[in-house]
Amino acid sequence: MRDDEAGQRPEDEPGSGVVAAFGRQLKLLRVRTGMDRAAFGKLVGYAAESIASIEQGRRIPQPRFVDRADEVLDAGGVLVALKDVLARAQYPAFFRDMARLEAEAVELCAYDTLLVNGLMQTEEYTRAVLGMRRPLLDEETIELRVAARLARQEIFSRWPAPLLSFVMDESVLRRRIGGRTVLRGQLEQLLLIGQKRNVELQVMPMDRDDNAGVDGPFTVIARKGGEQFVYTEVQGSSNLLTDRDGTRLAAARYGIIRSQALSPRETLGFIEKLLGEL
Repeated sequence: MRDDEAGQRPEDEPGSGVVAAFGRQLKLLRVRTGMDRAAFGKLVGYAAESIASIEQGRRIPQPRFVDRADEVLDAGGVLVALKDVLARAQYPAFFRDMARLEAEAVELCAYDTLLVNGLMQTEEYTRAVLGMRRPLLDEETIELRVAARLARQEIFSRWPAPLLSFVMDESVLRRRIGGRTVLRGQLEQLLLIGQKRNVELQVMPMDRDDNAGVDGPFTVIARKGGEQFVYTEVQGSSNLLTDRDGTRLAAARYGIIRSQALSPRETLGFIEKLLGEL
């Protein structure tokens, strides 16, 4: 799933909206204590330049920073109260509903045809993908998106554990995004993820005569209670399908795709083979 700048509303941009409001509040609290940025930065583990970026609304702070800043500045929870909305602001606007659904999912099934699913990407792979975007993203935005994507991987350690299924086209595993070393690291991570008890990882071989996924990538998500959603994304535009008939058909299509792909056991062997070829 892609996380880029397309579709972002002006009020969601760093420098405006809640990000700017947080920065102004942070500066007021810091000045009230009499600390300059360097002194405050030492207490929270950030450089003075980074503190300036946050105060000026040019950088979205991470949750750990918010907690520590609230404590150091004796803010009484004023900064912590903004933590959840700041966390959502790290994603482009079109992806925020999907990020919320991921956090609530009891089951997630994803079919991918171009890139390794964002939930399974290594830091190096993610940075390589974001570095290829056109128009170019600035370095600060890239680092923000990398951190946001890695934070989504909390889904693998959540309890109760959601049921996770990933099917990807064989070409995804052969495409050398970021080069040979980056791809090797990504394949090694897939092997580790594929061994998790709540994860089933499958590959759709390119030599298959039948592939029900010819319409492209999509993700089916189920929340507690059985409510289903289907997320699709292309060229920076996304669609979240909630229609019951439509979501049921997508879930059925995904089931056919799974039946056509390699089994999870065969998939791990296939990835090991690819690693041996690098």
